[in-house]
Amino acid sequence: MKELLSLLDKNQAPFTINIYPYLSLQQNPNFPKDFAFFDGSTHAVVDGSHVYNNVLDAIYDLLVAALNRTGFPNMPIFVGEIGWPTDGDLNANVASAQKFNQELLKHVLSNIGTPLRPGGPLEVYLFALMDEDQKSVAPGNFEPHWGIFTFDGQPKYPLDLTGQGRNVSLTKASDVRYLPLRWCVLNPDGDMSKLAENVAYACTHADCTPLTYGSSCNSMGVPGNASYAFNRYYQLTNQAGNSCYFEGLGMVTSVDPSTGSCRFLIELALSSAPFRPPASLTIPFAGVIALLFLWI
Repeated sequence: MKELLSLLDKNQAPFTINIYPYLSLQQNPNFPKDFAFFDGSTHAVVDGSHVYNNVLDAIYDLLVAALNRTGFPNMPIFVGEIGWPTDGDLNANVASAQKFNQELLKHVLSNIGTPLRPGGPLEVYLFALMDEDQKSVAPGNFEPHWGIFTFDGQPKYPLDLTGQGRNVSLTKASDVRYLPLRWCVLNPDGDMSKLAENVAYACTHADCTPLTYGSSCNSMGVPGNASYAFNRYYQLTNQAGNSCYFEGLGMVTSVDPSTGSCRFLIELALSSAPFRPPASLTIPFAGVIALLFLWI
């Protein structure tokens, strides 16, 4: 590490650290939720004369202290990634993401700094610009949902990038082209004994993380959950001819089945080669999750 720090120092390069208060909360059920945000905490950490009311400042100053002790007290620090997901977990939702990112911007642009580096703005990079539906969910089902924008370039919530907390709408993508307004939903006349394996197949290949407990599409019951899974696969295949069959359990509708906080997506119009589903049926983690919550 000392050699790496010497190289950074020689080239006047910053030390980049990724800080995720959300992960502190998600990975530890005893982590105080208010310590992840910036509007005051009843669980402040006192370190001598320094008081920490949020986990960002605490982790940042852990790095500052380490750099000081190693002989690099003036090395610049960049927070390379920081953000909050909007789906896929009980604590991942639009309201919390907006609250966190807006308070974060206000905090870092206030020139308060941190207890060990007071009096200056922190340089941070918000993660992420857009959702990534093909991102691995090995760390958690929230991973595809870090975007401030949806997959089609629509802002999920207002965000004032000046840090003043105004109700400012971000600019949405224009001239977005979608596939035809068709959705794949559960056919109530199908053979329900085959439902579990077909939902598992859909969720093996498409993103079903919004069906996770506490997520945006978790409260629809069996028909709604199955329809969501079928539609995500149908859109993934660019609405290919037989991709809504599911052994007679799927049917195409022109009526938008979106309900409440659950949005049934229409895929973007694509000019690349069509999706070809694999021949074999496998059920990895995403498929298992869909099965677990299909029956709730």
